[in-house]
Amino acid sequence: MTQPKILAALAAVALLSLTACGTTEEAAGSAPSEDAAAGETITVTDARGKEITLDGPAERVVATEWNAMENLVALGVMPVGAADVEGYAQWVSAEALDDTVTDVGVRGEPSIDTLVSLTPDVVIVTDQLVEGAIEQIEKTVPVVVIPGGDATDNIGQMFENLDLIATVTGTEDQAAELKSSFEAKVAEGKAAIEDAGAAGTPVAFSDAYTDAGSVSIRPFTESSLVGSVFGQLGLAGAWTLEGDPAYGLAQTDVEGLTALPEDTDFWYIANDAFGDPYQDELADNAVWKSLPFVEAGNVTRFPDALWTFGGPSSMEQFVDAAVEAATAQAAE
Repeated sequence: MTQPKILAALAAVALLSLTACGTTEEAAGSAPSEDAAAGETITVTDARGKEITLDGPAERVVATEWNAMENLVALGVMPVGAADVEGYAQWVSAEALDDTVTDVGVRGEPSIDTLVSLTPDVVIVTDQLVEGAIEQIEKTVPVVVIPGGDATDNIGQMFENLDLIATVTGTEDQAAELKSSFEAKVAEGKAAIEDAGAAGTPVAFSDAYTDAGSVSIRPFTESSLVGSVFGQLGLAGAWTLEGDPAYGLAQTDVEGLTALPEDTDFWYIANDAFGDPYQDELADNAVWKSLPFVEAGNVTRFPDALWTFGGPSSMEQFVDAAVEAATAQAAE
């Protein structure tokens, strides 16, 4: 899901159909751990229900979506190729790509020629690629497709995606460590929020974008990945809007914020490289200024470059940010 580029396109398109633990990094194409015995074939079933068989753990991997890139690096496998490397650096801070990674173009429509020239063992994509791209890539290279999200259980889907990538790369032990780290982080964060007396606080998390002078707001409902993480921390979801079936995202405007409870903690994410509609366009908006949580100062901007559609590493960052925001507000 391309944040800076799709944010503008969403104004016309997504109103109808929304789309949506640090580890030691090794050099691109680095060998996986000994989780999978050398010489053994690996067979996985991807999001299409298709079986893909590899000669062994994939060492040279290309990823066309940021969550897959993040998971690869977290698992200790630096991809040889990745889509929109510059954008990744702007929007994802949990797991950094190194300078050995080749940019294969935009995420939704990567350069097939560049991708194939890297001679990858496998290409990991999401189901958000343009029509026909997957079929074109797998004429030359094995392709494993992971879902972008699943609003019925986005945390579960996050770990299913991680486990699938781990199986493909022979890094199952690292995946188990990432899951344990996330669970410990959530437990620690939940306890901190309870100790601060902030459990049950209604939270509305969103991002926003400007198109033709109008601010569109994208709520992350309780079924979104970030919303689900907040729920595990013991916070309550303030949005009553229904999210889309994949990402749990909704759509509203500044007038729609009047439906939120008065005691809402309003949290959002923006990026200095692309502006902050809440601070810029809405700063003098009468409706915005009249909202109870704005008047009370219960508005928190999260740090830049926390990827809302990321893996366990990004979600640990969201736990830290949520705990800081919730406990700080409770202390006032």
